[in-house]
Amino acid sequence: MKTVILCGGYGTRIRDVADDIPKPMIPIGGKPIIWHIMKTYAHYGHQDFILCMGYKSEVIKDFFINYELRSADVTIKLGKKSEQIVSETNHDEDGWQITLAETGIKAMTGARVRRIKKYISDDPMFMLTYGDGVGDIDIEALVAFHKSHGKMVTLTGVRPPGRFGELGIAEDGSTITGFNEKPQASGGRINGGYFVCNREFLDILSDAEDLVLEQEPMKKLVELGELKVFEHDGFWQPMDTSREYSLLNELYNNNQAPWVKWKKK
Repeated sequence: MKTVILCGGYGTRIRDVADDIPKPMIPIGGKPIIWHIMKTYAHYGHQDFILCMGYKSEVIKDFFINYELRSADVTIKLGKKSEQIVSETNHDEDGWQITLAETGIKAMTGARVRRIKKYISDDPMFMLTYGDGVGDIDIEALVAFHKSHGKMVTLTGVRPPGRFGELGIAEDGSTITGFNEKPQASGGRINGGYFVCNREFLDILSDAEDLVLEQEPMKKLVELGELKVFEHDGFWQPMDTSREYSLLNELYNNNQAPWVKWKKK
């Protein structure tokens, strides 16, 4: 099953961190956030990726086209017939297949997904997510849930992470009983991405550049009764601000990143 990742947006809310690279290439622990997302899927055996690119796509292409060279020891013989010998590859991404699809600079999310239809080919299902958020999603359970209900699309419903510190206050109104710097909301759920879609969902989409996946297409699915939610109560965190960038890097650098399952094999 192929995994489609939306990574063509401008990411204007996090320009104060990096304004010269696309948002999915902003690093966590030295690796782009999109790499972390792909590692999550690969952990569950899904290694066939389609990246829907737009803004500064050349940065993403450069990273993956030169991935082997950057991950390996290289011996170079200079001269008229120069040679480059790659040895001692130092990565665990053997077998990954990555299609780098140019889906337009100005295209919105719905149009981007529609434009990679040819790469889905005759596969009955595909997975879809955003290139700017990580979570400890159980992909195997997500896919099993989707197959169990027979509807067209499943999205992962997550608890929105709190953006401000939360204080626990005693009945006297002034004594602090708890301090949670980054609480998780206990109320409703929001769309956390990590979709599983039947192929026919692509027929609901159009090539119009202004088609937003989360608007008309999702509303159409609701009207048809074809949208289900996979409830996820674990970790989920987007990278929308410099504060969230710092949080994710702090978690990773301190070996406290809940989404990093591949190191636990």
